[in-house]
Amino acid sequence: MAEVRIKVRENGPYLVTGPVTLTDCDGNVYEVQGENIALCRCGQSSTKPFCDATHKRCGFVATERAVTVPQE
Repeated sequence: MAEVRIKVRENGPYLVTGPVTLTDCDGNVYEVQGENIALCRCGQSSTKPFCDATHKRCGFVATERAVTVPQE
């Protein structure tokens, strides 16, 4: 089975690579072409849940980073 990866793009979408099934809150399945999808993070896309690059025009700036937990 192929590996699924999710990459957080700098001030951009979540880039999902690999075979996934994307469903909405009602259980409806989105048709996904190929094995790469970009999911909106800014909330302004007109093609939600997919990214349409609106983040570049609306001034979206992400602040979150993965938290590193100290090893004990």
